[in-house]
Amino acid sequence: MSRVQLALNVADLDASIEFYTKLFRTPPAKIRDGYANFAIADPPLKLILFTGMGDPGSLNHVGVEVESTDEVAAVIARTAANGMQQEVQEQTSCCFAVQDKTWVKGPDNDWEFYTVLGDAPEMACAIAGPASGWSSDSPQAVVAEAAGTAGAGSASTCC
Repeated sequence: MSRVQLALNVADLDASIEFYTKLFRTPPAKIRDGYANFAIADPPLKLILFTGMGDPGSLNHVGVEVESTDEVAAVIARTAANGMQQEVQEQTSCCFAVQDKTWVKGPDNDWEFYTVLGDAPEMACAIAGPASGWSSDSPQAVVAEAAGTAGAGSASTCC
């Protein structure tokens, strides 16, 4: 099952966890320092919460979680065939998980399509690179040492 991902910047992680647990009748699937994620069945949603990553109440990024690397590859092929710019990242550590993903460059927001391959011990994020470094036929991974160090021109963080 695929589901839309919505990543939000929040001021108070504990208060936000309490609110979203009640709102969606679902406890977090993972909680780490400054981070929580919810795998919500109804509606199908992957909700990510970050503290210290941007203005509280603002959108961090959007994406789609898919079940397999084959589904990520299908998105990569489809978006490349449509001439869309993207950055492919394989076996990358991001948001306490190892993932295969692509960041598709949109006119105002970049979209992350990813699958989770396993857990990772730290937040270390793969960041969608600056617009000048994007190419649909020769993707280049830009890895940040710490969360929140996206290059100029990138609004995406990670997850």
